[in-house]
Amino acid sequence: MGSLTAPATQSPSFSVSGLSFTRNDELLFSDLEFHLAPGEVLLVEGQNGSGKTTLLRTLCGLAMPSDGEIRWCGRDIREVRPEFFADLAYVGHCAGLKGELTPVENLAFTQATQQARHDVAPTDALARLGLPENCEWVPSRCLSAGQQRRVALARLLVTQARLWVLDEPFTALDLAGRRQIETMLAEHAAAGGIAILTTHHVLEVDGACTRQLRLGP
Repeated sequence: MGSLTAPATQSPSFSVSGLSFTRNDELLFSDLEFHLAPGEVLLVEGQNGSGKTTLLRTLCGLAMPSDGEIRWCGRDIREVRPEFFADLAYVGHCAGLKGELTPVENLAFTQATQQARHDVAPTDALARLGLPENCEWVPSRCLSAGQQRRVALARLLVTQARLWVLDEPFTALDLAGRRQIETMLAEHAAAGGIAILTTHHVLEVDGACTRQLRLGP
């Protein structure tokens, strides 16, 4: 099962220039500059409190920077919000699941509301992420933290999003789960996608151009 089939549109690119963010009069980061091309993975590093989550939320358009510009395919994301959000898959600290829906129903909801891959069934995506079959049809609120994380990450497999932004995707996952996410990242990059993530684990994404951005000292 592949992770992405990119539509025949303009090749993706993601760039940031002069990006700064101030919270409660505290400057978290300033004058950030980078450009990501198809097949590139950016690892954002830094100590706790350095602004990693804030940066990722800002890159997704969920928080407004104090200054600077974020561009998707050469255009400011504020000017192309519908197109940008259609191309974006964000997995944050919280799983973001609808607790009363089953894992299968959560993925089906994702397919119904986002730019979906209909060649990947929700059950296949969940199986690839290692969710036991007997958990696929129970309310998601009944799952363990690790199982909920698997469901959240399985959503990446049922969308055509070309930009993945992942905040600590390995949280609550065992070694096999982490290896599976690294494989998915490698496939996504090989298909021309772009990924930005934070993690405290050593990242091994075979075949991808992996870059680092460190916040703070």
